Amino acid sequence: MRRDDYTDIGGTGEVFLTTHWSLIQGVDSHDQSGNRALIGLLMNRYWKPIYCYLRRKGYNNDQAKDLTQGFFHEVVLERHLIENANVAKGRFRSFLLMALDRYLVNVREAETAQKRMPKGKLVSLDMVEPPKWPLSLMSSAPEDTFSYAWISDLLERVLEQVEAKCYEDGKAVHWCLFRDRLLHPIIERIDPISTKELCAKYDIEDSSKVSNMIVTVKRRFQAILKQHLRDSVTSDEYVEDEVEEIQRFFPKIAQEWK
Repeated sequence: MRRDDYTDIGGTGEVFLTTHWSLIQGVDSHDQSGNRALIGLLMNRYWKPIYCYLRRKGYNNDQAKDLTQGFFHEVVLERHLIENANVAKGRFRSFLLMALDRYLVNVREAETAQKRMPKGKLVSLDMVEPPKWPLSLMSSAPEDTFSYAWISDLLERVLEQVEAKCYEDGKAVHWCLFRDRLLHPIIERIDPISTKELCAKYDIEDSSKVSNMIVTVKRRFQAILKQHLRDSVTSDEYVEDEVEEIQRFFPKIAQEWK
């Protein structure tokens, strides 16, 4: 996928809700409005990995957008994918990816160029820009692209939640220390600011207190991340598998925040 490709399906600044097996198992085949709301939630959560997966499969920007919309409308909504979801699959995203592959098999090449917008829009389709690709993914398998997009989106949501929780609990300085010492250096690929400089910047008496405050935020990050992972799998065994996936794609984060 070219870096200058842009798509605006899915919404900007949306609040992401939890998607987990217990919610999916509660789908009522007679509750059409409730089911459409759940499908809209799933689209908000999974459109980006699906779109990126399709791009890596070789579809162009418009084709990938059309197929993303078509998959959610034709398979998830019309074929009642959620009602037929098999909890034994463990990872919900793996189940979704298998369904997507089956859908692609049934779509002829000529159909991929057609718009697949349902008559009644499933959700507001204002997609944000897909994630930027690291060079290591430019020749990777489509499945890796899917996982990278899903994980990067997950980490973004977790960090937003950690930041909000810190401010809510009166620990804004804790968050700023975590951001300046760990987050910004990883994202911007720069050397971390020293704890001595942080002491001067935030008027903290000694470096050990800075370190302890950062550890507090790291623990919150770990707890919130694992909770998000548990929400999308059926057992702690799969949680550890997901943690390994994060370590594979984001080794620096795994190293610094463990």
